[in-house]
Amino acid sequence: MPLTPATSEDIAVVSKQLGRPARDIVAIAARCVCGKPTVVQTAPRLGDGTPFPTTYYLTHPGATAALSTLEASGLMAELQAKLGEDATLAAAYLKAHEAYIADRAELEKVTGEVTEIAGISAGGMPTRVKCLHALAGHALAAGPGMNRIGDEALKLCSWSPERCVCSVETDVTNR
Repeated sequence: MPLTPATSEDIAVVSKQLGRPARDIVAIAARCVCGKPTVVQTAPRLGDGTPFPTTYYLTHPGATAALSTLEASGLMAELQAKLGEDATLAAAYLKAHEAYIADRAELEKVTGEVTEIAGISAGGMPTRVKCLHALAGHALAAGPGMNRIGDEALKLCSWSPERCVCSVETDVTNR
């Protein structure tokens, strides 16, 4: 998926989505069908100097809530078991991990290398299923097929990148 520059409006929307000021956003990695940010690409080193391995950060409230529900349901353990039993899935997950690191390496050419997180991706890749939010964020940023565990989480959750719920969330937030 193509990254798009983050505008001041995007930063304001992400800050509202997160309920705090957005930090160190480099680009928007995925958008809702209405155009609002869904996944941001974050600098590998935050402004305060902290290394930050989560290159693709899911910000959309509907998506984060739906994935939290899946995490609470025990899906991560089920996916972890699948990962241990299916060599093809494990190989694809390793490729997703490598692609994630390659994306961050490209970003580091601009932002500077962060050796403290070298070889670390997100979400437990390449051997564990630790955070569905990170895996779904990567799946949305990279496009279908790159992160099969993230794709599966998106398929199973109640939120869809094909249906906008931004105005509904705004209405609820403003009540």
